Amino acid sequence: MRVFTCGNSFEDKMTCIYDAWEYALLHGHNNVRLMVEPVCQYSFAEEYVHVDVDAEKTNKVVRSIINSISYEAYLNVFYSTLFYEDTLDDIYRFLIVAFKVGSGVMRMLTDKAVMRIMEYRRKVGNEIHFSHEFIRFNSIDNKVYVAHYEPKCDIIYMTAMHFADRMPSECFVIIDDNRQYAVVHPADEDMYITELTDEYMLKLKETEYVNDEYRSLWKEFFNSIGIKERENYKCQRNMFPIWMRKHAVEFLD
Repeated sequence: MRVFTCGNSFEDKMTCIYDAWEYALLHGHNNVRLMVEPVCQYSFAEEYVHVDVDAEKTNKVVRSIINSISYEAYLNVFYSTLFYEDTLDDIYRFLIVAFKVGSGVMRMLTDKAVMRIMEYRRKVGNEIHFSHEFIRFNSIDNKVYVAHYEPKCDIIYMTAMHFADRMPSECFVIIDDNRQYAVVHPADEDMYITELTDEYMLKLKETEYVNDEYRSLWKEFFNSIGIKERENYKCQRNMFPIWMRKHAVEFLD
């Protein structure tokens, strides 16, 4: 068994699929396995091969999925790469089925590989939807809006696309405190991703406690619309899970 390992980016994963598939054409798909690094436990019975990112191989895999299967299948693969667990081998098993069946693969609801990919997309999509509602921005000197969030899935860029569409002329930053990177959106320009050092994270953490007028207004709104006689904390926890509240201003302090 040969195990192909790679980094956690989308490009890394697509390159890993390319190399594993190329090897499997000679040795069979059952003799390969894919993993995202770091590998926690090695097996003496398996051969581990690290795969470096390659833009050309990434484009070939993406193009093949879209042209030979469907764009819908590509979206399912892309969303699955954002899931918080290692889904790389599941994506590979899905593609084995998908390249055989073609565009009808998404209707094969009894196939385990297909169902796993659809479940990943559902969960990632739900978290993206939640983030649109639960992210809170702080205004820093009326120049830039900063939001902190700790999603389970790697969805910060997808979330930022939602706000970039609605606030194209505003400067804002959305920070993933778990993964230590941020999406920066300059006014009327394309947004980009930047990694953050521990030092920058400590500085940016201070922005969460800036008492701007919007923060006070949001707290006042949250408290004023509540009806004491109809308080239902169980329902509130279902609609706004506790793990998502860490950076919500109405629950701070």
